[in-house]
Amino acid sequence: MATMEAAITEEIQLRHVEKDVLIPKMMREKAKERCAEKVEAFNHCCKETGFFMVFKCREQNAALKDCLTIHYNDPVFFEECKKEYIREKLEFERTGIPTKNRKQKLPTSM
Repeated sequence: MATMEAAITEEIQLRHVEKDVLIPKMMREKAKERCAEKVEAFNHCCKETGFFMVFKCREQNAALKDCLTIHYNDPVFFEECKKEYIREKLEFERTGIPTKNRKQKLPTSM
């Protein structure tokens, strides 16, 4: 199954908007998850300092940017997100149900 999935993933031609917009969007979301500690530190600093955050949170902002940039420029991470995007796209074509709706829990009683 894994080799068949890999072959299908390689065959699919992605549109410009998928390569340049949708997959990078997925990368940003996943990078924020992977850099959660730095995101939290920056958010905390901003909340604590208010208007002066531009000056006082430079260190946290730089650390967050560095963490995110590492992920954005990682070709392995791009391929990982691309494969996930293609899996979600194929699943949508098969079922007609968007990923966000599939991930929601069904009610236990009706």
